[in-house]
Amino acid sequence: MTSGPRLFSILRQGAILIASIHTALDDTQLERFRADLIDRIGHDRAKGVIIDVAALDVIDSFATRTLRGVADMARLRGARTVIVGIQPDVAFVIVQLGMDTGSLVTALDLEEGLAHLAAVTGAPIGPGR
Repeated sequence: MTSGPRLFSILRQGAILIASIHTALDDTQLERFRADLIDRIGHDRAKGVIIDVAALDVIDSFATRTLRGVADMARLRGARTVIVGIQPDVAFVIVQLGMDTGSLVTALDLEEGLAHLAAVTGAPIGPGR
């Protein structure tokens, strides 16, 4: 993929990966995010993934499709995905423009996302595997 600073981070919390997007990503950076996250799911044997988009004040149709694709790929690799932190204005635009979010699971914040994944996967949230 491309080189340069990462504008996202992927951390492990027990069997859950928490991927935070720190700033708006262009299409190439979104593809790098997708590839890195899907690789980490297998490497860390993750049972759940949280994608935190709280820092984003815009999510375009490509980003929406990419997030939906990540969730589908994660499911095929055995992990459930929750998108957290969607800003109110972003949610409004997604609905107004009729962007297809498919079966994306969302939660208000990281705490609710972790609780959801703990409930649906039975995966431990604390340190370790």
